[in-house]
Amino acid sequence: MVDATTRFFEDLDRRGYDPLLDKASGTLRLDLHQGAQTTHWLLRIDRGQVRVSQEDQDADTVIGTSPELFDDLATGREHGIAALLRGDMTVTGNVRLLVQLERLFPSNPDARGPRRRFATQEVR
Repeated sequence: MVDATTRFFEDLDRRGYDPLLDKASGTLRLDLHQGAQTTHWLLRIDRGQVRVSQEDQDADTVIGTSPELFDDLATGREHGIAALLRGDMTVTGNVRLLVQLERLFPSNPDARGPRRRFATQEVR
């Protein structure tokens, strides 16, 4: 069974280009810590062109969190900046790349904010 994190990165790599990252360039490594084991995902972003691998290399931005939290981010059940502010996630390096990556996550399916309300209102 493929988890939400793997699906997220495989889909991102398959697309190759994402216009939401059109103004972003750099490398971002995600370190998913579970006990003594760490899984790495490396994103190379060049003005929207994205390549994904599972390498443990130096990066402009390094994000550390648990696999469970990143699954929640990848499915829209959690918000990255909120997790960072709570201390559930660490970031070193260029925080701007985290903000850029945040754009790619889906919105929470249970959200009831103004965007959701507007989308369900009848046009008159």
